[in-house]
Amino acid sequence: MKFIVRLLLSALAVVILSKVLPNVFVDSYITAVIVALALSLLNFIVKPIMVILTLPITIITFGLFLLIINALIIKLADFFVDGFNVNGWLWPIIFSFLLSCLQSILFSLLKEDKK
Repeated sequence: MKFIVRLLLSALAVVILSKVLPNVFVDSYITAVIVALALSLLNFIVKPIMVILTLPITIITFGLFLLIINALIIKLADFFVDGFNVNGWLWPIIFSFLLSCLQSILFSLLKEDKK
């Protein structure tokens, strides 16, 4: 149940960011849920491999290269999900940063409801 709520909150964050950012497009709310699911799967499977392979670059850049890894995950989701489009390479970086911030805010509200 917790996974479904977090998935729906992530989909809400994707929809909000697609309305705010000019080069991020989501066709429908169902597509946003699929994007949230794809991002969670890619973050679970692909991201750890990419982090391990790029560990020296990440250490040299003091962790800033993780923004590039997150942008690559966003572009992979763009490739796999029809109806989701992020143009360029700067916009996935901005989208991933704002998505992380918005998700942390939404997930913290979820934790406060349990108390």
